[in-house]
Amino acid sequence: MPSPFYKSTGALSHRNRSAFMKFADFVRKYLAPQSPLIAAVVLALSFQTSPAATTPVVGDAAPNFTLNTLEDKPVELKQLTAKKPVVLVVLRGWPGYQCPICTRQVQDFARKAADFAARGAQVVMVYPGPAADLKAHAAEFLQNKEWPRDFLFVIDPDYTFTSAYGLRWDAKNETAYPSTFIIATDNKVRFAHVSTQHGDRVDSTAALKALADIK
Repeated sequence: MPSPFYKSTGALSHRNRSAFMKFADFVRKYLAPQSPLIAAVVLALSFQTSPAATTPVVGDAAPNFTLNTLEDKPVELKQLTAKKPVVLVVLRGWPGYQCPICTRQVQDFARKAADFAARGAQVVMVYPGPAADLKAHAAEFLQNKEWPRDFLFVIDPDYTFTSAYGLRWDAKNETAYPSTFIIATDNKVRFAHVSTQHGDRVDSTAALKALADIK
């Protein structure tokens, strides 16, 4: 898995996006006419360290996204946060099998569905994976889960959302870093936890406490 240094340097690159773009423009305008080959090499090396998506942290505005449910209903973050706080849980999804730790986490949250509703929160769970057959794998994952009526379950084909949030775990038999975010009605992240292992998940008790703390 990527090291903490890798993740921190990815964030640094993101913050220096404008500087990178200025450098690329300089190469194209001034170096390319004089030496196209050298310019091509410089740009190729630069793009290898091009700006990476940064995982949102507490205090950040949560990047908007739209993902579909298994019924192909679009779910847009900003429309949800306009009404209530969102508990966003990113699962490992389909790494080639159904993750048992994800199953336990989902069942734990489902048992506390009434408590999340009492807090006025919308729970959204994201199931990422390769686009091929992802909907079928997600439907299989939900079997026998007693899925709460008020919870939303969306899929992330080919990691579009996962990558945009800087959560892509790009290794063999991996998908996304399991994560939990709480996003308030001002669209600011008030709680964030990203695990760099299969475990170390936020349980329902911790999520409910974090919701209580932002009131």
